[in-house]
Amino acid sequence: MRMIFHCVECGVHYLPPEDMHYADGQPASPLWCAACHATMRELGITEPPAAAAVALHAARAALNNWAPTVEEPTRPDVRPSRPARTRRASSAPGGSRSKLH
Repeated sequence: MRMIFHCVECGVHYLPPEDMHYADGQPASPLWCAACHATMRELGITEPPAAAAVALHAARAALNNWAPTVEEPTRPDVRPSRPARTRRASSAPGGSRSKLH
């Protein structure tokens, strides 16, 4: 499983490299996607270290808490369609009528 981040600038979800470094050697940002990260770098804006640490920690915590859901197998309904006949039910006058065919 890999961490998925949400860009705080444009709102897109993105998947950074696993080692958090791009092919050109630049570090990946937990706050900005690659396009916004390049734009911010051109503008000279650096990401706030505290916000980056919080985003990275939240993504790691979500990844550690994620567990695949396993559906519990459904058990067939084994209940009888009607209640069992008791001794008392068969000894009553109505019980003898049910035996006559």
